Amino acid sequence: MAGSTEYKNKWLSENKERINLAVPKGYKDRAKAAATAEGKSLNSFIIEAINEKIEREAEYNE
Repeated sequence: MAGSTEYKNKWLSENKERINLAVPKGYKDRAKAAATAEGKSLNSFIIEAINEKIEREAEYNE
């Protein structure tokens, strides 16, 4: 399919942002295993964890 890569890259640049995250050696494997155990991708697992922290902080600061 011609142009599909360009379309995907355009969509990503318009709708998503990247965060470069450095973690201690071995941490990525632990996080990936935890995500897999919940049937999630590492990306969705991390986003969910961040959202939970944001919500907890917002409740604490009310």
